[in-house]
Order: sequence, then C-alpha cells, then structure tokens
Amino acid sequence: MTRALLCLCLLGVPLSGQNGPLAGAIRWDAWHGKAGRPGQAVETSLGPKRWHSRLPFFAKVISDSEVRIEGNTQEVMDREIAYAKRAGLDYWAFVTYEPDDAMSQGLKLYLSSTRKRDIRFCLITEHGRWGNRPTYRGKIKRFVELMADASYQKVAGGRPLLYLGFLREEGIRQNWGSVQEFRRAVDEFRALAKQAGLANPYVVIMDFQPERGKQLADALGCDAISSYATSAREAAAPYSALAAHAAGFWERSKATGAKAVPFVMSGWDRRPRVEHPVPWETYQKPGEGIELYYETPRPAELAAHLSDGLRWVKKNADAAEANALLIYAWNENDEGGWLVPTLLEGDARIEAVRRVLKAR
Repeated sequence: MTRALLCLCLLGVPLSGQNGPLAGAIRWDAWHGKAGRPGQAVETSLGPKRWHSRLPFFAKVISDSEVRIEGNTQEVMDREIAYAKRAGLDYWAFVTYEPDDAMSQGLKLYLSSTRKRDIRFCLITEHGRWGNRPTYRGKIKRFVELMADASYQKVAGGRPLLYLGFLREEGIRQNWGSVQEFRRAVDEFRALAKQAGLANPYVVIMDFQPERGKQLADALGCDAISSYATSAREAAAPYSALAAHAAGFWERSKATGAKAVPFVMSGWDRRPRVEHPVPWETYQKPGEGIELYYETPRPAELAAHLSDGLRWVKKNADAAEANALLIYAWNENDEGGWLVPTLLEGDARIEAVRRVLKAR
C-alpha cells in the first residue's frame, strides 16, 4: 500500500470507490440461539414455516414450527465479513450493549476476527446505554476504547463516527435531570476521546422524526441527524412506497438545515414480531397491526434504492458532509430488513449491492 493510500485508509476514505460515499449497514446481533432472551425470542418469531424464507444462511430448520439460529461463532462471523467485503460495504454499525450481554457477542466475534480489516465498524449507542449521572463515565470510557481500534470507521477528515439514538425527553430527565446535564456527558465524552489522541467524534442523532432530530442535535451539540429506520405504517404496500418514504425523509432532514447521514431501507415487515411479540416490545399486542407491512424487495429494487441514496449524498455534499450513508439493516431479519444471505435468496442481495457499490 502506498503512503497516499494508507493516509486515505486512516482517514476513513473507502479504498474501493475512494471518492464515493461510505456505505454502512446496521448490525443487531440477536442471532445467538439460547444464549440470551433475544436469541430465543427471534427463534420463536421466525419459527413458523411462512417466515423460513428470511432465515439467515446459518439458521437450521428443525420443523415447520421450529428453527435454530445460532450465528454466534467465529466461523459464522468470518463468513459474514467475507460477504460484507464482497458486497463492497465499508462499515458495520453495531447496536451496542453491555460487554457481558449476549447481544454483544457479535461485536466481540468481529473484534477477534483475523479478517476484521476487511470491513470497518462503528457504534450505535442507544441513550439508555449511556447510563446516568452516577454511572456514565465507565460507559463513555468503553466507547472511546472501542474507537481507538484501528478498524474503527472515521469520517469528515478522520473523526470517529458514532450514532446516538432512541432519545426521549422523559428518559433524559429521568436519567440526567435535564437535557443540559446530558449535554455535559456528551461533551465529556468528546473530551475523553481527544485525551486519548482521537479526533473529535462525529456524533449523529438517530430519530424517527428529522425535525425532532435537529432539535436534539442542537441541544446536545451533535453533528448530524439520521434515523435507525422509517415506515409510513402502510397496509400491504409495495417496496417502492417504502423507498419513496425514505427518500422523503432525506429531503425533510435537509430542510431542517441539519447535516445528515441518509439511510436506505432494505425492507420493513414486522409480521413475525406481531404474531409472536418479543419481550422488549411490551406495547405490541399479538396480531395488532398485522396488516401494516411492505412487500419484500427484489434485489434489483433494493439496488435501485441504494443507488438513489448514493446519488443523494453526492448531490447534497454540503448537507451530507460525512459523505456516508447507513443501510437498515444487515441482519434485522425478523423486522424485514436484511442484506445477510438467507436460506431462500442465498447471496442475491449481496450481489445486487456489490454492483451498485462497485460503480460508485
């Protein structure tokens, strides 16, 4: 590698399509079988035969009503890294949990992989994972330690990328007393990163409403806005409607005057969770809202939506200063959004994404 290419790599510029936008995908690693409640819950939700088509490649069908989904091995992680590299993805955004939580096994396996340099990573930190005034310093110290990893994704001239989402004013007041107090924790996190020799983190607020995201970003001193996902709660709608709704979110984000990291939807169909509610979604009643979903995209449709997202980043370079987008999702299979190869499609989505990202 030449010195110039090495500098580009350290600054977070993709070596494939070096001038093109960075493309990341969300990882939500509940695919650990009996190792934790989420693993058991998703096995239940995807147990019925009608949902077996969306099972990830490492799943096993036991019967028409039972599956095993155990992706928490180094072999599976290394294969996933290989698929992500082939797709041309630049980074995974890991939804972050406590180190000893079963939901952290995916991140641990990524960090221990000899292939981790094939795709970078960053963190999605839910507000609740920052703790509260008595506990937050240990939390932000761990975030900074992870950011110091050589494979951590950087944007905007070498700034570590971090997503901060699922904020509610009630929760902020409960944990911190006020938004201003939480702002002090965010500022302290930035200072700690700088003390560790890192550039000022690039913090992106995730909110399901861009206007509220802008307000939170301003109040907390954050750099840009995005969302984890979006849906217009339409009934049995085509995927094209979901893609159009996401594109509308990009424009609404820009209209707020905020910097933005647009997101691409690889699907939205929560019917498995509607039929068999998962324990952390206490609001969901069995069967309630079963009619609200989008049809599964064909790989070509997904590719077209991704192409639109890349064009939006290039066209709106001022608003999209991070030169990046985020795909929902790598492995939210039970919610209907995935890139990971499945038992039915194989690697068709990987190939569709590869063709788009190769051309960026």
